[in-house]
Amino acid sequence: MRQVHFPHLKKRYQPWLWGLVAILVVLAVGVQVTGHLQAASSTPRQEKTSRQAKPVKKVPAKTAKTKPAAKPAAPSVMRKPIDWHQPSETVAYPKITSADKVAMYVNVAKQRVYVLVNGKKAYTMYCSSGIDNRTPKGHFQIGTRGDHFYTPSEKMGANYWTAFYGTGYLFHSVPTDVNGHYLPKEAAKLGKEPASHGCIRLSIADAKWVNQTIPTGTPVVIS
Repeated sequence: MRQVHFPHLKKRYQPWLWGLVAILVVLAVGVQVTGHLQAASSTPRQEKTSRQAKPVKKVPAKTAKTKPAAKPAAPSVMRKPIDWHQPSETVAYPKITSADKVAMYVNVAKQRVYVLVNGKKAYTMYCSSGIDNRTPKGHFQIGTRGDHFYTPSEKMGANYWTAFYGTGYLFHSVPTDVNGHYLPKEAAKLGKEPASHGCIRLSIADAKWVNQTIPTGTPVVIS
């Protein structure tokens, strides 16, 4: 820095003058530094990254495959509790024409009789088969029929009988006594346990329908 001379000032004032000059210089330098700092702070810094981030691919979430809802089971039409006076089902008996192919299946273990029309189950009946496996098993067919019978040796009879094997094995109503009155204790076994001497007992309404509807020669399978 060049030395400044003030020849026209007195020597005693020169030290004060030099002090003032020094203060002004310091202030000027401070203002410049402050300006640089403010400029630097106002400029956003850009961070350098070694590599650009790759865009993230959105992967659709896997949706769980849901199985189609199972169809609700058809409500049972079997009459409960069992009423040996009434039809076994709460719906009407199937209508059978001469063109229909009819068959009857007896399930001794379940104490049920199934009426099939054109290969499809059309009706289910409660029954009671013979005690001690007295009901013959095999393939038979519907034969003769009648309104009432009574067997003195067994002290029982029945109504609406329809033969399926000779004249000794029949579909018929729950049993009656010698006077034609139904026997409630015997009838209460219907659909629950074997109870006859070999015939297939049915409710009064079922026995009447079989007697009046099932054609002669209809196949009967007992197993």
